[in-house]
Amino acid sequence: MTQFHRQAIPEVIELTPPKYGDHRGFFSEVYKRSAFEAENIRIDWIQDNQSLSETVGTVRGLHFQVPPVAQDKLVRVLRGAIYDVALDIRKGSPTYGQHVGVTLSAQKWNQLLVPVGFAHCFMTLEPDTEVLYKVSSPYSKEHERAIRWNDPALGIEWPAIDGEPTLSERDMEAPLFAEFDSPFTFEG
Repeated sequence: MTQFHRQAIPEVIELTPPKYGDHRGFFSEVYKRSAFEAENIRIDWIQDNQSLSETVGTVRGLHFQVPPVAQDKLVRVLRGAIYDVALDIRKGSPTYGQHVGVTLSAQKWNQLLVPVGFAHCFMTLEPDTEVLYKVSSPYSKEHERAIRWNDPALGIEWPAIDGEPTLSERDMEAPLFAEFDSPFTFEG
């Protein structure tokens, strides 16, 4: 049975599906709708995305999409490991501007549910890391946004790496959190 672990921000959930192994290898139901529904989580996943990051310290984020195509994400690592961060960007939330960070790895077999209203970012901890994530809305360049991943005001303690992180130009130039006006509202 899939284990669901609510984080310090309870809408962000780390989950670990069961993994059954024998002399042939293993089998796992990595996503099972009924397990999510039993936890009162009803998300209509419409697309799977996969990324490969070749170097340790590759950073992708803090990304999100604004309505009407805001995205829930279910993130898992196929190979390697990442430090995965979900930042609460819901105005009026008691945890607005706070984040949760979880190490996800192929070895740990864990996943992270990042709901709508959170910005998402990860840093690779191993070379040749592959990440697969489900999303609840299609990609839209017009609706994509980012916040600076290393904004000191956010207090995210990123893992130490040798050398400088690898980022896209877009992520290097993302606005600071103080410059951000969120379209999301907490609905407590």
